Amino acid sequence: TQYSFKEVFGALVAQKELFDVVAKPLVDDLIRGKNGLLFTYGVTGSGKTHTMTGSPGDGGLLPRCLAMIFNSIGPFQAKRFVFKLDDKNGVDVQSEVEALLERQRREALPIPKTPAGKRQLDPEFADMIDVGDQCRAAEVDEDNVYGVFVSYIEIYNNYIYDLLEEAPLDSIKPKWNSCNTPVRNGDFVPPQSKILREDQNHNMYVTGCTEVEVKSTEEAFEVFWRAGQKKRRIAHTQLNRESSRSHSVFIIKLAQAPLDADGDNVLQEKEQITLSQLSLVDLAGSERTNRTKAEGNRLREAGNINQSLMTLRTCIEVLRENQMYGTNKMVPYRDSKLTHLFKNYFDGEGKVRMIVCVNPKAEDYEESLQVMRFAEMTQEVEVARPVDRPLCGLTPGRRLRNQAFQEELSRKLELRGGPVGAGPEEPSSAELFFQSFPALPSCELLDINDDQTLPKLIEALEQRHKMRQMLAEEFSKNVLAFKTMLQEFDSSVTSKENYIQGKLAEKEKTITGQRTEMERLEKKIKTLEYKVEILEKTATIYEEDKRNLQQELESKSQKLQRQASDKRRLEARLQGMVTETSLKWEKECERRVAAKQLEMQNKLWVKDEKLKQLKAIVTEPRTERAERAERPSRERERERPGPRSVSPSPAPAVPVARPRRSRSAGERWVDHRPHSHVPTETLLQPRLPKAVTVETPSERALARCDRYLLTHQELASDGEIQTKLFKGDVFKTRSGGQAVQFTDIETIKQESPTGRKRRSSPSKADPAGDTADSEWTDVETRCSVAVEMRAGSALGPGFQHHAQPK
Repeated sequence: TQYSFKEVFGALVAQKELFDVVAKPLVDDLIRGKNGLLFTYGVTGSGKTHTMTGSPGDGGLLPRCLAMIFNSIGPFQAKRFVFKLDDKNGVDVQSEVEALLERQRREALPIPKTPAGKRQLDPEFADMIDVGDQCRAAEVDEDNVYGVFVSYIEIYNNYIYDLLEEAPLDSIKPKWNSCNTPVRNGDFVPPQSKILREDQNHNMYVTGCTEVEVKSTEEAFEVFWRAGQKKRRIAHTQLNRESSRSHSVFIIKLAQAPLDADGDNVLQEKEQITLSQLSLVDLAGSERTNRTKAEGNRLREAGNINQSLMTLRTCIEVLRENQMYGTNKMVPYRDSKLTHLFKNYFDGEGKVRMIVCVNPKAEDYEESLQVMRFAEMTQEVEVARPVDRPLCGLTPGRRLRNQAFQEELSRKLELRGGPVGAGPEEPSSAELFFQSFPALPSCELLDINDDQTLPKLIEALEQRHKMRQMLAEEFSKNVLAFKTMLQEFDSSVTSKENYIQGKLAEKEKTITGQRTEMERLEKKIKTLEYKVEILEKTATIYEEDKRNLQQELESKSQKLQRQASDKRRLEARLQGMVTETSLKWEKECERRVAAKQLEMQNKLWVKDEKLKQLKAIVTEPRTERAERAERPSRERERERPGPRSVSPSPAPAVPVARPRRSRSAGERWVDHRPHSHVPTETLLQPRLPKAVTVETPSERALARCDRYLLTHQELASDGEIQTKLFKGDVFKTRSGGQAVQFTDIETIKQESPTGRKRRSSPSKADPAGDTADSEWTDVETRCSVAVEMRAGSALGPGFQHHAQPK
């Protein structure tokens, strides 16, 4: 069997080569604002987790993706808490002051929510993130600021759990009830499963999932390894020492927003924020329980794993069918939390890549064939939808110009040593005020009698004094007016503040009421979602019961139909048997009536024969009687025959064949004479004028006749040939064949007349007397062979007659 894929990697392929071909394009799309999804799929123990995380000294796809992201956006990252994710799968942007207050508030907490980036790395995973090559994205918008958020969840037994949640997770697994939900008890409270929701852009997200903002590759991988990977459910099976019992999903969200026109601060417009995500999914391996020897919880986990993977295959098959044949079948995303979470990817909201891991073990042959067949089929599904980024309308290169301006300003400050513009060439406001006064005259005294210079100086100073007083008065008036204005302004501001405070109090009450209403609605939504989930499960149970009942109804209806058809067949069979029995009894009655008639005819014939003999004795000539009287008594005594045994007359053997021949004159017989038949040439031979003589009966011969005669010969106890005639009726069967029902058996014996010597006529006897004696002797000799009949025969009661010598 041959399978075709986009790329095929050998067993010794380097992690960097795999990353460059498979994951690097997804990271480029992430920085350009597009979503991506990467699966690792295969049989349990085939190396999916190793492909995703890597090994010490050779990191896998996940650390390499993180390193490429931070290498590309490192200089352009926003300060922490500038981007703030909301609980509806959206992002808000805060000002620098709000971000600073948020940072101070987080630092004041006793336990920081995010791991420290400058802390010493754990040597257990330090080698995994030490990626030598500085891989960067090709296109990075330098006029944007970026923020990275990571979250880590697992789908276990078709429930979603947050692996970054702060609640302690006990190693003791919770108990499960019949509805496959955890049961709470006083000793152990299992982690609360999360709910999937759909945002305003029809993207699915996990409600209440912990999302941590990270600023470096080390910090992000530490969150993955220490906070998440340690809590993931693994177990020991016969095929894998650390078998993943859940589907793990590591989500990287990248928020980016443009700078303002000055290139200094983030633009405070939510419409300009772009949020993209890359999901790295490590699927649990498909497995067969007869190989893993799973029992109890492991068996239930394997069933849920195989069910979710089967749902994923079903969704891909339906998408492929809709694409190839133009159908519009509904894709069953909701049958599994795995497919429901990534529904928007299959609808075209991002690029999907799948890595198929294959183990060349002979024991995994059948399962590997199924995996590769499914993976080859997924390549035929193409769902691509372009994602348009919002246009900010600002001049590109703002960040560089702002950086150049800040550098030039710093350079000037360093050169001048003070604020910009504080040089002597710029007069102050006091200097400008004194320049408006009249100029002072020259006050140099060169002559002791000079009396003009001082009066002119005094006059000028007096003018200046008057002007200063006038300015002081005007200044006082202005001060008073300004104070009055300030007081009026203060009063107006106070009134406005009071008004605003009243409005703010009203707004606070309204906001408090709205918050209370929102909390109530959120609780109601959670209750309704829980009810909807219960109703969905109940509907699923009812649908399954409905299918079972329909199948049972169909089986019972089929059983009733079979019983009805069997009843009709039985009725037809009974009808045929009744008809057949009726015909049989009719034939039996006819046969018995014929046998009775034949018996009566035989009796009449015997009586007729006796009367004829009596008549012959009576009508005998007198001369013969006289001659007999003259004979000596001794001679008569000597010639008188011995006492004969009283036996029925052999005459009934003569009419045996005659009535039968007359009765069968209008019937067709099958005369079955085997090849071992020996002609006896006796007097009592059946005569069948319309018979079909065969050595072996055939269906064609039986179809042409309605009577059957089988001639069977064997040696009797006395060594003579004994012939048996088996007679029967031929009738048609219900299946269209021929059957024979035997009704009579006749036995013919042939005996040698040894010891039965004919009495020779005396030499002096009368010719008439000799003739009479010889005739009687011949009749007795001829009748030495008779017919033996059994009880129930058509020829009357069974008897055997043998001729006795005279």
